[in-house]
Amino acid sequence: MYADRILKHVESAYPQQVEFRQAVAEMLHALSPLLRKEPKYEKYAILERLVEPDRQVFFKVVWADDKGKVQVNRGWRVQFNNALGPYKGGLRFHPSANASIIKFLGFEQIFKNALTTLNIGGAKGGSDFDPKGKSEAEIMRFCQAYMDELHRYIGALKDVPAGDIGVGAREIGYLFGRYKKLVDGFEGALTGKNLDWGGSLVRKEATGYGAVYFAQEMLGARKEGLEGKVCSVSGSGNVAIYTIEKLWQVGAIPVTVSDSKGMIYDKEGINLDLLKEIKEVRKGRIEDYAKNKKSAIYTPTKDYKAGTNGVWGVPCFAAFPSATQNELSELDAKTLLQNGCKCVVEGANMPSTAEAVQAFLKAKICYGPSKAANAGGVAVSGLEMAQNASLHTWSFEVVDQKLHTIMQDIFTNSSQTAAEFKDPTNLVLGANIAGFRKVAQAMIDQGY
Repeated sequence: MYADRILKHVESAYPQQVEFRQAVAEMLHALSPLLRKEPKYEKYAILERLVEPDRQVFFKVVWADDKGKVQVNRGWRVQFNNALGPYKGGLRFHPSANASIIKFLGFEQIFKNALTTLNIGGAKGGSDFDPKGKSEAEIMRFCQAYMDELHRYIGALKDVPAGDIGVGAREIGYLFGRYKKLVDGFEGALTGKNLDWGGSLVRKEATGYGAVYFAQEMLGARKEGLEGKVCSVSGSGNVAIYTIEKLWQVGAIPVTVSDSKGMIYDKEGINLDLLKEIKEVRKGRIEDYAKNKKSAIYTPTKDYKAGTNGVWGVPCFAAFPSATQNELSELDAKTLLQNGCKCVVEGANMPSTAEAVQAFLKAKICYGPSKAANAGGVAVSGLEMAQNASLHTWSFEVVDQKLHTIMQDIFTNSSQTAAEFKDPTNLVLGANIAGFRKVAQAMIDQGY
């Protein structure tokens, strides 16, 4: 079979790239019914062309710390596919970053971006640089050195990076400032910029808000809702914080938050103001939350049961994994289901292991895969590109409404596609096929 042949090729060619192989395997498995029905995709070698990036750029980043010591980090930009528009995807600065993770993220980005209905292709980039513990001056020097290499490959109509883990408005500012000097021009070659110089309202809220909007669409199709329901959220970055904010706004009760050191369970519901103060102002750890809130219980990571994430042991109606890849295991999935969880919405990229995904699909709960559910961030990045191109800034309400509409459209497209292939509750199948069809047809239309 076509999909099996391509998967064997990927496994043979990239045996060490576990995350990339996982993303490809999930995609190809979901596409199987479409590939059996439509032989044209094999005729035009669409899968062979999609699993290999258009371009992979690996480079060293040389910078000096505050003591004058020269430091060297690795940098990547992987441009996967631009059949629908300029390459688009975030930059991740984190010590865990490697070629496999950057490639899996870029591969996923192709189809996620296609689902947004915006004209953007798929890419990803980053570095193993860790901003934590670095001074402002060190972060600035690193970003400038990174852009010295990256600027050759990006541009407003070529490739438009955004932020991701470790890359927020501060880092985007330093990156953009360097880019502007290098190309001697002001253009929308990065998104996630400060509001005063080309950024978009709702950008930092977008992924979290979008995940909740997607959850509402899934639940609404089953005549259910989030109001009054207990929800568990992992992570404590932008995605988690603004998932929690939107959950409160729709009447839900978010009770957990986490970071790499541990988790908080607050039976009264997470105090959003306190969480923002700790994470956005103090740049602290979430264990500080328990020191300021009597109802909160802090559990360090070392106390988690082996093979599990403590967040998913808290009984909830809906779970929002919003931290990182493969944070929700098969054991976690079984625990959630045993505790009555009816809805899982992925705010992070591929946060559930393949086994966990199968458990959710088998249980036929509302399961929103990241390819669809966390598309809000890139959607608003695309809207930022549109604002930059027109030299206009839209209001919060206008951008939020456009985001809401995009998430509704993604759900409708994914669910209708799943129903077309006789598996109406399987949005993994629906989202993957819907995104793939759009990209593949554009590739066929444009030749090779």
